[in-house]
Amino acid sequence: MTADGELHAGLGGRLAGPVRSVWAKHDRDTEGWLPLWRHMDDSAAVAGLLWDEWLPANVRALTAEALPDGAEDGRSLVVWLAAVHDIGKATPAFACQVDQLADEMRRQGLEMKTRGQFGADRGMAPHALAGQVLLAEWLEERQGWSARQSGQFAVVAGGHHGVPPEHGQLNDLYDRPHLLRTPGASEKLWRRVQEELLEACAEAYGVRERLGAWRTVKLSQPVQVLLSAVVIVADWIASNPDLFPYFPQETRAGEERVAAAWRGLRLPAPWRADEPAGDAQEVFASRFDLPPGAKVRPVQEAAVRLAREMPAPGLMIVEAPMGEGKTEAALAVAEIFAARSGAGGVFFALPTMATGNAMFPRLLEWLDRLPAQEGDRRSVLLAHSKAALNDKYAELMRGGRQKIAAVDVDGEVGRWRPSDEMRLAPAELVAHAWLRGRKKAMLASFVAGTVDQVLFAGLKSRHLALRHLAIAGKVVVIDEAHAYDTYMSVYLDRVLSWLGAYRVPVVVLSATLPSARRRQLAEAYAGAGGETDGAAGGFEEVAGATSYPLLTAVTPGQDPVAEGTAASSRGGDVHLERLDDDQTVLAQRLAAELEGGGCVLIVRNTVRRVLETARVLRERFGDQAVTVAHSCFVDVDRAAKDADLLARFGPPDRAGGRRPAGPHIVVASQVAEQSLDVDFDLLVTDLCPVDLMLQRMGRLHRHRRGDGQAERPERLRMARCLVTGVDWSGEVPVPVRGSVAVYGAYALLRSAAVLMPHLEGARRPVRLPGDISLLVQGAYADGPAGPAAWADAMAAAWERHAKHRVEQAGRAEVFRLDGVGRPGRPLIGWIAAGVGDADDTRAGRAQVRDSKESLEVVVVQRRADGALATLPWLAKGQGGLELPTDRPPAAAAARAAASCGLRLPIQFSHAEVMDRAIAELEELYVPAWQSKDSHWLAGQLILVLDADCQTSLAGFSLRYSQSDGLEVSSD
Repeated sequence: MTADGELHAGLGGRLAGPVRSVWAKHDRDTEGWLPLWRHMDDSAAVAGLLWDEWLPANVRALTAEALPDGAEDGRSLVVWLAAVHDIGKATPAFACQVDQLADEMRRQGLEMKTRGQFGADRGMAPHALAGQVLLAEWLEERQGWSARQSGQFAVVAGGHHGVPPEHGQLNDLYDRPHLLRTPGASEKLWRRVQEELLEACAEAYGVRERLGAWRTVKLSQPVQVLLSAVVIVADWIASNPDLFPYFPQETRAGEERVAAAWRGLRLPAPWRADEPAGDAQEVFASRFDLPPGAKVRPVQEAAVRLAREMPAPGLMIVEAPMGEGKTEAALAVAEIFAARSGAGGVFFALPTMATGNAMFPRLLEWLDRLPAQEGDRRSVLLAHSKAALNDKYAELMRGGRQKIAAVDVDGEVGRWRPSDEMRLAPAELVAHAWLRGRKKAMLASFVAGTVDQVLFAGLKSRHLALRHLAIAGKVVVIDEAHAYDTYMSVYLDRVLSWLGAYRVPVVVLSATLPSARRRQLAEAYAGAGGETDGAAGGFEEVAGATSYPLLTAVTPGQDPVAEGTAASSRGGDVHLERLDDDQTVLAQRLAAELEGGGCVLIVRNTVRRVLETARVLRERFGDQAVTVAHSCFVDVDRAAKDADLLARFGPPDRAGGRRPAGPHIVVASQVAEQSLDVDFDLLVTDLCPVDLMLQRMGRLHRHRRGDGQAERPERLRMARCLVTGVDWSGEVPVPVRGSVAVYGAYALLRSAAVLMPHLEGARRPVRLPGDISLLVQGAYADGPAGPAAWADAMAAAWERHAKHRVEQAGRAEVFRLDGVGRPGRPLIGWIAAGVGDADDTRAGRAQVRDSKESLEVVVVQRRADGALATLPWLAKGQGGLELPTDRPPAAAAARAAASCGLRLPIQFSHAEVMDRAIAELEELYVPAWQSKDSHWLAGQLILVLDADCQTSLAGFSLRYSQSDGLEVSSD
């Protein structure tokens, strides 16, 4: 059946003549095509279904709130904007692109130049931009709107390809009207066709009578962003030929066509949380695997109560010691916030991929315990660049065998088949096929991933509206907030201001925060739209709060609340002692400490110091008594290392009898600071910023081992921390160069200053958790610290520190999104001068972290026979698998190789060294590995180790071992 023969309850039955020849989609392989009116109908129908069945309630509510008739207007507006978004395709600049379709339009009287005759000018009229101009023109000329009024609606059409236009682009198109309508005899016909389509949309989708009421509406910028994002999603779905086939194959009526497509897509509905009943003890018992007789901790109880008492869900900052159950508290609060706000999911943001991987199974366990109806399907995502290598997530992806072709998005090609049905079960967790790819994935309802994914929402980048829709519909949890430096904080604060404008509930977790930083976070969230007026005193109270643990609650438009609560009985005294930075001294001291056995954790600030220390200690204690952990292991070895540490040094109920009976020493970098529930008898640490020092102390006597720690060696039953990495002999402590390079001298000197009462004289122990806030506030206060003799060194260090912070903030400002504009201001130029696409790649992460771009490689081995293979020690039969170069490797071998990704250390981040390294690595280019059949290895840089696991790269010698990871030395 042809387009002209089709009647439709939407647009098709309202249109006749030349307008029906205007095309929207074309497949060069099949010569199939889709008329514009049909794509308008499809997009509108999908948008209505998205509104009814997929958008979270809080997103619908925020949109509806801006309109006179509330939710009814909200749905009508979304449907209408989705219908008209492609009106710019009814222009000669677009229609000329396919000769046979353009010829049919010419036969209908719509004259136009050929594509070549337009020349470079045609690039001035991309159809999204043309659509904005045509829609605004129609609203102004036919509906009596002003240009200011029309812009906030028309910009949705202009930005539906991911970038709202800039004023200069609009002016360029205004100066070239021939791109919108062919001058001469057919100009009136072009105008008539465009107006027929717009008039038909107004009638078919019920907005004709509403346009007058909407003329006085001032849409907030957040609402404009959400409308843009929903239209983008509707367009992508309606553009999928597997779901919406092209003519002439299509024979179904419009309603049947849409219903079949929606059944095939099977997007999981948003989470609809009900507020959990009962007190905190009952909530935690039903949601978490509490040991028999375990009681909810005071911080957890207070968080649940405060979440219920807040006037409306807002920002909650939870500061509590390590091991107090902040993660469980955040999930409990998230459930309450979601029930009260209508949020449709949770995003749990963590500092690193490793912490994201550790959180993902905990998120799944929590989801399994949430109330659910039979057949509920919850979309989940592990959000970082190596998620596909995570076994838990890979299992979910294998379960979701539904394949749907991606359109205009990620270049992923797959075909949906009706037989590819996923299993049905209560609260089914799915990694939905359509919700994959870097631009759509965050739209899944439940996400655990790196904080970069949240920070990207503050970065001017393509399809930013989709990221905003993704986080606007969730409760956002930001963990380890103390771990983010000035550069990242600039982005985080801007994102919080937008989250406040969207009224997104946010939970921020930290061991403790400097008071100034706590206030910055609270003001950023509450300050969206100038809503802090009259509340300045409240923010001073937040900054001045000295209780610990501490909960801070912020509801926009209300004075914030800071509330102290009791800590659990966990904690105790930690006795500090200075230790000379000498490897021989360290070895001798540990020999004395470990006479009766025991487990020691040594934390160094650089990988080089980790390896140097391990080498000396192995000579003294033997290879089997020393374990190394740092960031320069291939991914699969790093994961195995974490699992091994948890198994041997984790809680007593997990480690059981695997805890080493004899002396054992773990030498680690900062990887031991966070998200590893490990417990040691003695801690040795390089001097570091005091908040991180306290995190390290959290690995010391973390769990009770017998009455009075009687199960620990007698000498190690008192918690002690030896502080090294410093020359203590002079008048002013001098940290080692590596520590200064990582943290800066100022932060280290301030840390030493507040720790001095615990390091000299009577050496009062650090009392946990009581001293945590006092130490952190003292270290990060503006006033003087340390003895008077330190003043000159401290002043010089401050000058360098302040300059660095200013430079960090300045660099972050370059691509940072502007603040929320005033209501009614169109999104024109919203992401002007942006970065293009924001990717979870080494380059993308460098945009929101103040770090040099790092070089990532996949590590393989060249065997003695010359063949390439996976590393020989890989578990589960993955070691030593051949990687042929004349054909794509077997899928199992390619995945095993990809699991050996490695980020090269800082030596390779310097521009000249990186360029040389890339050039050398690219000498191994295997065409057979670049095909779609070898997606695990396509585009990867391959580092080939010899049979002894050694190689050279860019003037450095590299050696890798399963026990020590990567060692780098100069040739």
